[in-house]
Amino acid sequence: MNPAIRFLALPVLLLMTGSLTGCGQREDATPPPAAAAPAAEPEVAQAPEPEAVELLERALLFGNPERTQARISPDGSMMSFLAPRDGVLNIWVAPAGDFAAARAVTADTNRGIRQHFWLPNGSHIAYLQDTGGNENWHIHVVDVVSGESRDLTPLPDGSRATIYAASHRRPELLAIGTNERNQALFDPFLVNVVTGEMTPLGENPGFVDYTFDLDLQPRLAQQQTPSGGYAFLQPGEEGWEAIWEVPQSDTITSRALELNADSSAAYVLSSVDRNTAALQLLNLEDGSLTLVADNPQADISGVLSDPRTNEVLAVNFDYLRSEWRALSDDVRDDIALLSDRLEGDASVVSQSADNRYWMVAEGAASQPARYHLLDRETDSLTLLFSSRPALDEAPLVEMHPEVIRSRDGLDLVSYLTLPKGTDSDGNGRPDSAQPTVLFVHGGPWARDSYGYNTTHQWLANRGYAVLSVNYRGSTGFGKDFIEAATHEFAGKMHDDLIDAVNWAIENDIADPERIAIMGGSYGGYATLVGVTFTPETFACGVDIVGPSNLVTLIESFPAYWGPLLEGTWYSRVGDPRTEEGRSLLEAASPLFKADQIVRPLLIGQGGNDPRVTKLESDQLVEAMQANGQPVTYVNYGDEGHGFARPPNRDSFFGIAEAFLSGCLGGRYQAFGDAFEGSSTEILAGIEHVPGLAEALEGFEPTLKQ
Repeated sequence: MNPAIRFLALPVLLLMTGSLTGCGQREDATPPPAAAAPAAEPEVAQAPEPEAVELLERALLFGNPERTQARISPDGSMMSFLAPRDGVLNIWVAPAGDFAAARAVTADTNRGIRQHFWLPNGSHIAYLQDTGGNENWHIHVVDVVSGESRDLTPLPDGSRATIYAASHRRPELLAIGTNERNQALFDPFLVNVVTGEMTPLGENPGFVDYTFDLDLQPRLAQQQTPSGGYAFLQPGEEGWEAIWEVPQSDTITSRALELNADSSAAYVLSSVDRNTAALQLLNLEDGSLTLVADNPQADISGVLSDPRTNEVLAVNFDYLRSEWRALSDDVRDDIALLSDRLEGDASVVSQSADNRYWMVAEGAASQPARYHLLDRETDSLTLLFSSRPALDEAPLVEMHPEVIRSRDGLDLVSYLTLPKGTDSDGNGRPDSAQPTVLFVHGGPWARDSYGYNTTHQWLANRGYAVLSVNYRGSTGFGKDFIEAATHEFAGKMHDDLIDAVNWAIENDIADPERIAIMGGSYGGYATLVGVTFTPETFACGVDIVGPSNLVTLIESFPAYWGPLLEGTWYSRVGDPRTEEGRSLLEAASPLFKADQIVRPLLIGQGGNDPRVTKLESDQLVEAMQANGQPVTYVNYGDEGHGFARPPNRDSFFGIAEAFLSGCLGGRYQAFGDAFEGSSTEILAGIEHVPGLAEALEGFEPTLKQ
C-alpha cells in the first residue's frame, strides 16, 4: 500500500467480499493466484465445441503467477514484486528493471504473501499474514538488505491488526490498530518498524475507523450513530467533536480518505445530497464541503495523490470501463501517455517519493496483467514483465461490456465472455446459443469490472459463455442503486439475475436448457437462492463459501464487525435481534427452501472461514441429505473465505469443471495430480462428479495451517 494510490474498496468489515482468490479480479486488485510452468498437454475429457481450441491447464490459470504486484521503492532505485519461492509466493527485490539481480527477502512456505508495500524509510517492506485463512492479520516487516523479518504485532490467538497510515515525515513509524484489548474495537498505536517498539495513542472509545495526518496523528475518527449513519469527529478542547455527519443511506458511498498537507482539510468521498460519490474537500475549521471531482454515472473508485503532500492529482471512475481524469496539469500528459501507449486499462500501483517514477499495471481482458515502469522525467515507459507469460500466446478471449435493463427499469452493467470461435463476426454475440454460466460477484457491496478475469477465461476455455451482472446493491453506480437493494436479498436482487438470464436467452446467447449459476460469498448465496427460489431455471449450481441461513450468518460475524452492523446488515438486509427482522432474514434464506432443490449442486467451503462459517454449508448439506437430494460437498480445512493455496485452487476448480461438464456438457481437464498437496475433503457426493472417486483413491489430505 502506497498511501498516495488509493482504490476505494469498502472497508472489509462491511462485506462478504466473495473475491475468490485468483477468480474474477484484476491481478493487482486482489493478489493473484500465481502460475506453474507449462506441463505436458492435458488430457481432454470431452471434445471441444464448436471448434478445436487448446485446453488451457488449470495450473496456468489458477496457479502462481511468474511475477506479480510490482512496486517501486521510495527513492526509485529498487523494485519489489511477488514471485514463487519453492512454489509459494514471496517478496523479491531487485534494482529497478534488473531481474537478473533479484533475490527473495521472505521465505513463507504455506499460504504465500498476497499484499506488500514499501515503507517510506526505503529499507523495509511491510506485509500482512494470517493463519489458515482466519483473517486474524499480523503486520510483518522485512529489512530489504539483511532479509530480517519481524512480526510487529505478535498478538494472541483471536486478535488481529490493521494498518492505518505511513508517512515520509516519520519514515520509521507505522500507524496501526489492534483489537487485543477489546475484540470489537481497534486501539491505535504507533510502531517503530526497526525496533518493534509500540506507542499507544489511547483506547478506542467506540470508533469504527481513524484517519491520520502526515505526522501520523489521528485527526479524524469515524463513529456509527444510533440511526445507522456515521459521525466524523476531530480532537477538540473537550475531546472528540463532530465535524461531519453522514446519513445511513450514504454510509456505503461516503468515507474519509486522507488529510491535506497542513491538516486544514480532509479529502472525503461523499454521496450526501447527491447520488454518485464525489471527491470533496472537508474544511476542518467550519465543516464545509467543496466539490473536487464527480461523475454523473459512476462513483469515484480511486485517487492518485502526491506522495508528499497528499494533493489529489487524478481520479478514477469505472462505469463500463476504467477511466482516469487528471485534476492537475502536473500529471495530465502522463495520464494521456498511458492511455495512448497501453492497450489495456492502466492503474498506477505505486510511486517514488518524488513522484518521478510510476509503477503501472496494465489490465486487458484477454491478457493477464503486465507491469510497466514510467519515468515521468523522460517519458519512457518500460515493460517489466507479464504476470503469466505462459498465457501470452494462449487462446484468451475478449470481454464485452453490456447494459441490461431490469424489469423495473434499472441499468445493470454486465460483462459477457464467449468461447473462442463462437463469435465469427466479432460483434459480441455467438453464432448460436451456448451453454452458459452466470457468475455472480460477492459483496454484495462490491462490483464486477472489465479486465482480465481468471474465472471468465477458464469457463470460456471449457466451452461456456460467461455472464457477470452488477445486480442492484453493487457498488460504483451511486447510492440509489445500492438503496434499491434494501431488504431485497432473494427478492429484486435475484430478479436482476433472472432478468439477465432472460436477456441472454432472448438474444440467442444462452441455451435455456444449459445455464448454470456459480459464485463465491454473496455469489455463493445467490447460487443457493437460484437453485431454491427458482429451481427450474438453472441446470446446476456451484456455491463457494456462500451462506445458507442469513440469521446464523449475521449472528456468527466476528466481533470486530459489530460497530458497523447497524448501518449495513441490520438496516439493509435484516436485524436478527427483532422478530420482524428475523422473519425477513429467514424468508430470504435458502436453507428453509432446501426441499425445493431439484438440480445438481456443488459446494466448496473453507474450514477456517470467519465471514461465512462452515456451519452455513454444513446445515444445508444436512437438510439436503435428510431430503434424499444429491449434493457434492468439498471442504478445505486450511482455507478461509476462498481458496488461497494453489493446490487447493487446482483441486476445487478441477472438481468444478468436471461437475459442470456433467450438467452443461462442456469439456474438462482430467484430474491427474490435481489433489497433490491439497487439503481436499469430500464430505458428501463424491459419486456425483465424473472421475472424482477414482482420482481420490489412496489420497490423504495435506493440511497446512
